[in-house]
Amino acid sequence: MTSTLPLITADLARAARALAQVSLRVLAEHTGLDKTLLRDMERGRRAVTAEESELLRGALEDFGVEFLPVDEEAGVGYGVRQKFNPRTVKRLENWENEGGPVAEDDI
Repeated sequence: MTSTLPLITADLARAARALAQVSLRVLAEHTGLDKTLLRDMERGRRAVTAEESELLRGALEDFGVEFLPVDEEAGVGYGVRQKFNPRTVKRLENWENEGGPVAEDDI
């Protein structure tokens, strides 16, 4: 199987951010990149460097997005999808918001 990681393009960035349901402001804060740069990149006005692309990819993956590589043998192009389905996300949120005092486990 011949596959390569997708480049972060305007369409991939918009789709990934929509799936993650994260604002440009939050994404900019998480990556350390300028909000204007991200907006221009999503609109196709500016390309990002390899370093900026990796920062962006890492941040979007932190927000629950998985990047799908190109598979030339199967004739499948690049894309994005959610790492977790809505049911799993709800279960994770419930677990994380369980509450109680913060303490070291005795186990």
